[in-house]
Amino acid sequence: MYESLSDGMAQARLVPVIKLNDPKDAIPLVDALVAGGLPVAEITFRTAAAPEAIALVRNTRPDVLVGAGTVLSVDQARKAWESGASFVVSPGFNPVVVDYCLEQGIPVFPGVTSPTEVEMGLSRGLKVLKFFPAEASGGIAMLKALGAVYDIKFMPTGGISDKNVVSYLSLKNVIACGGSWMVKPEMIEAGKFDEITTITKNAMELVKDI
Repeated sequence: MYESLSDGMAQARLVPVIKLNDPKDAIPLVDALVAGGLPVAEITFRTAAAPEAIALVRNTRPDVLVGAGTVLSVDQARKAWESGASFVVSPGFNPVVVDYCLEQGIPVFPGVTSPTEVEMGLSRGLKVLKFFPAEASGGIAMLKALGAVYDIKFMPTGGISDKNVVSYLSLKNVIACGGSWMVKPEMIEAGKFDEITTITKNAMELVKDI
């Protein structure tokens, strides 16, 4: 198990962004990720299955670093934390959600796309921010520009795939990349967990020396 959250992000380099329609898929999915060398999962609140799925992973697979993604409200942040999530990720910078998480001691990675939002994070003492949607918001060029001004790390998500992940992770201000190409909903629903393991192994091999 990772010694700390930031250590876990830095070592894993990849954070699978997962949409689950059925909580029963949570354990075979994380087992597939672990078999592929990636004991990390960001289970999104895009479906009602998220709280139960997070709780299942936390209670039965304690060595897996499981977080909650697409958290849009204080209520969702509370449910995520109560379910056992180790961190919360949001697509945008909602000050109400971010401040609640900080007050409660919940590690939070809000999404940003601009210098103004980066400074909102810095003013709150945040060390890592989500950069979303990465490709649509200037991608690598934007991260390089932000890195020239701000001493903060990013987790780019949105448009990341095996085709460009190495370029993103090669940037000094990128701690990890979020992506869903390893865990596509259709693969999960079809029970193609062996395929997910293979894709994950290939992804980890791709980024192992970066």
